[in-house]
Amino acid sequence: MVCIQRADSGLCVSVCVCVCVCVLVTMKWISAASLPCFTVASLLLLHCQPVASDADRRSDSALTVVENAEGGGGGGGEGGDEEEGANDNLNVVQPTEQWQTLKPGQAVPAGSHVRLNLQTGQREVRLGEEQLKYMTQDHRGEESQSVFSPDELKQVMKNIKEDLNPDSKASKYRPLEELKRDMAQLDLLVETDAQIMRRLLDQFNSSTSTTEQRLNILLELEYLVHQVDNAQTLCSMGGLQFILDGLNSSDFRLQESSAFVLGSAMASNPVVQVKAVESGALQRLLTALATAQPIRVKKKVLFAVAALLRHFPYAQHNFLSHGGLQVLSELFRADGGGVLRTRIATMLYDMISEKELISQTGLDPVLDAAHEDRVRQYSKVSVEGELLEKGWCTLVPQLLESTEHDYREKALRALLAMAPTCLDQYRSDSSLLGSLLSLRDQYQEMVQSEMILGEENSYFTEIVELIDAIQVKIK
Repeated sequence: MVCIQRADSGLCVSVCVCVCVCVLVTMKWISAASLPCFTVASLLLLHCQPVASDADRRSDSALTVVENAEGGGGGGGEGGDEEEGANDNLNVVQPTEQWQTLKPGQAVPAGSHVRLNLQTGQREVRLGEEQLKYMTQDHRGEESQSVFSPDELKQVMKNIKEDLNPDSKASKYRPLEELKRDMAQLDLLVETDAQIMRRLLDQFNSSTSTTEQRLNILLELEYLVHQVDNAQTLCSMGGLQFILDGLNSSDFRLQESSAFVLGSAMASNPVVQVKAVESGALQRLLTALATAQPIRVKKKVLFAVAALLRHFPYAQHNFLSHGGLQVLSELFRADGGGVLRTRIATMLYDMISEKELISQTGLDPVLDAAHEDRVRQYSKVSVEGELLEKGWCTLVPQLLESTEHDYREKALRALLAMAPTCLDQYRSDSSLLGSLLSLRDQYQEMVQSEMILGEENSYFTEIVELIDAIQVKIK
């Protein structure tokens, strides 16, 4: 016997199939074998009959399917009323998107998906495929947004009453005149960079300002003049003269800060460079380098000089004509630590490289209309003659004696740029030739050590290439 039970459209059908193989086999001998076969069939039918007659009984292990409340599912009449009454007494589970366990005696709505969990042995139910198909995220979001709890509705009504209360409005909002007065004060606090620089210059020029206040003002100005427009605006306000006056101050701190602001304002700013030259900044900077000053002041002054000369052949010409290289050579000899020497060697390298690059014919005169004018201006800058005259061909090699790799690199670059002018002095300088051989062996060992570690194209490789380039020119 095979009993098949399934749920379909709210109907529970129990089909009992009783098979007696002997009847099929002995159909033609019915008289001889009918009693045993009929007896077995009768017993099986008696066993199946209670299942069919008691289909409406709800046992603890039975699964009952009921119509959805929305579906209506059944016609009117007395039969429909009896079904509704029976369904009211059932414990109907409301399925969700997730599987949930069915307890004994619970019923499920039609269209639900029921399964037997083979691991737990429990029956589980969830929404059917057709129901899940229409339960989209947007639909669920709309339903969740449209539901308010009673407490939330009470709070909304309470807020509406408070908003309609005139007393509460008066306490919540400020008068219009008071708002206008506060906005006017805020407008006074909002300043543009030009207004800030004007205020700082007035405070700097005030007789009541202390040295500490002026130092703070210069610090703020140095931050502002990094922007090209601000630096030009500062010059139009007359602030450049105040900064130059700070270079003549008796306080070394004011000299250092003034030189720092001046150099930051002139960096990559041709308009300010021209204004500075016209204002006599070059003479004041050379004077500050020639007089006794702390090394920190001279570092900032050298920074300002380099910013003034960079890509400005007119200023370079005036620098050379006013004995600038002579001042730098004395400063180079007096510096024992190498900090100033490195800055000076870098400045010489920049001046020589700029003239060499601008003299190349790679630039298209048609595309660059000012090319010829720049070539003419750089032709007036005679750096090579000054290098020989002031003894720079023997001064710069002294920087190779430093133990700092950065100092050596800057010296090698300057020596390579000066090679066309100082080639004879290099060949006759045995100390220089010995230093180049020693340094090459030292840095070559460093390069090999880095190659063993898997490092290539290192900083030491560049130094070796610089030494090789100088040795090739000397040979």
